[in-house]
Amino acid sequence: MANHNFSIEFFPPKTAEGAEKLRVTRAKLSELHPKYFSVTFGAGGTTQRGTLDTVVEILAAGEDAAPHLSCVGGTRESIRQILNEYKSHNIRRLVALRGDLPSGYGAAGEFRYANELVEFIRAETGDWFHIEVAAYPEVHPQARSPQDDLLAFERKVKAGANSAITQYFYNADAYFQFVEQTQKLGIDVPVVAGIMPITNYTQLMRFSDMCGAEIPRWVRLKLASFGDDSASIKAFGLDVVSALCERLLAGGAPGLHFYSMNQAAATTALWQRLVK
Repeated sequence: MANHNFSIEFFPPKTAEGAEKLRVTRAKLSELHPKYFSVTFGAGGTTQRGTLDTVVEILAAGEDAAPHLSCVGGTRESIRQILNEYKSHNIRRLVALRGDLPSGYGAAGEFRYANELVEFIRAETGDWFHIEVAAYPEVHPQARSPQDDLLAFERKVKAGANSAITQYFYNADAYFQFVEQTQKLGIDVPVVAGIMPITNYTQLMRFSDMCGAEIPRWVRLKLASFGDDSASIKAFGLDVVSALCERLLAGGAPGLHFYSMNQAAATTALWQRLVK
């Protein structure tokens, strides 16, 4: 695993209690020595401050951190201010996304797509930031077609992205096929696989419906059969996801990005399986 780009994602806590819990989680996950932690970004000002505060705290603890930056609802000036603030804290890595439009938001702001954001970041800051973008092995839920989605990814890379992190998935073939298609287009940036540990059936179903991630029928039925038996759900989830990770790494994935949901146990358990 040492040769792989292994990272962990958090979301910014909304309360003092949440911030304290995240400190405990981060301290545990720091023992795994990830390459960096990323912190998600709330559009419309909801958690933008929380993103920066969380990232600054991670940097102060001696770890590398990457804030997510979504351009939905943003103006060139507001994004410029955020970039300058990140630079002032010596933040060198960014995850650049279009982001989802918060409910009640009428306009999308001055940027419509992530490639426009990447282009703007490069124009404003040159090579200061290592820019990660999103990739969708199972196709973005709003894409008109798989080919359109692939071309959208190509535009982000051509705009200046250094590497990509995928939406989570449970079908390794979808990932390998996506990477193969990008290579046919001459895209050679590393595509790190996004990994969602399975710990809660209803939560997983809700997330997957929202983001278009497919849960294989056999996995879904097995999880449903456990009912409220959370120990069985976690044990089965660990088996499924660790087998997926092993297959991805063996097949050439350059790394794994764990969606931790601000919890340490599931990511740690997966990591321990993978380093054996």
